[in-house]
Amino acid sequence: MSKPFASSADLADKRQTLEVLADGVYALTAEGDPNVGAVEGEDFLVCVEALATPTAAREWLARLREHADKPVKYLVLTHYHAVRVLGASAFGAEVIVAHERTRGLIAERGEQDWASEYGRMPRLFKDPASIPGLTRPTATFSDRFTIDLGGGRGDLVLAHCGRGHTEGDLVVWLPRQRIMFAGDLVESQAALYTGDAFHRDWATDTLDRVAAFGAETLVGGRGAVARGVDGVAAAIAQTRDFLDVMIREVGASATLKEAFERTHAALAPRYGGWPIFEHCLPFDVSRLWDELHGVERPVIWTAERDREVWAALQS
Repeated sequence: MSKPFASSADLADKRQTLEVLADGVYALTAEGDPNVGAVEGEDFLVCVEALATPTAAREWLARLREHADKPVKYLVLTHYHAVRVLGASAFGAEVIVAHERTRGLIAERGEQDWASEYGRMPRLFKDPASIPGLTRPTATFSDRFTIDLGGGRGDLVLAHCGRGHTEGDLVVWLPRQRIMFAGDLVESQAALYTGDAFHRDWATDTLDRVAAFGAETLVGGRGAVARGVDGVAAAIAQTRDFLDVMIREVGASATLKEAFERTHAALAPRYGGWPIFEHCLPFDVSRLWDELHGVERPVIWTAERDREVWAALQS
């Protein structure tokens, strides 16, 4: 019997945990659902990620405002995926910041990604009618973007470390506190989604640059907050290992179906029980197969293509 499509059968609410990582630095985790965060400036907030709908975002903001009731000046989007960006209107941010390639990806494939992710993960789209349309960044950068938090709080640095989970990933770095929000470039105790990835870049130079910051606390895209130098190193190593195993197994396969079966067998003993493993793997392997066979940029995922790949590989 084929498995339920992606996360379409995952309809149970996840327990959310708001963690204070340092004075004025917050993260909301939710048992493998997308993580979000916020950083206090002197008289404003920087919010990291927007969730999938304004209704979902407003619930997060209500919890955040129990700790920090300041206006949101900056909303940072680590990449273009719908579950990260479509709730942006709830924040009332003066500035929506993303990498310049993220702005291009939203224009190129944002509508298709919206339909695709809604079909894959309907539970995350609380009150989808509340979404007013695609989120468009109002400020972009190519390398680094620095925000002065004011009041002696230091800087918040947005940095592009190279191609990885998408073409336009960024990390959010607090050098004074040595805290990083890594988006989906790093996962901690959660499986990787690589359907729009550049696996070889990600597994090598990009993760090397992430590690070089020397974070002592790291909030990945999903999963638990990684704490301490050893915890951060373990999260980065897990991410790299997942990618390395995929590259090895897909590269040794003669057909796409064989690539999926080999990769599943190699990864499942360690990662199979982690959030969204079964959901992600068909899309991961399909993209890597394309990449290793000369398709430089990811093929756009549509709701129809999602179902075709799922039927071919997870049946």
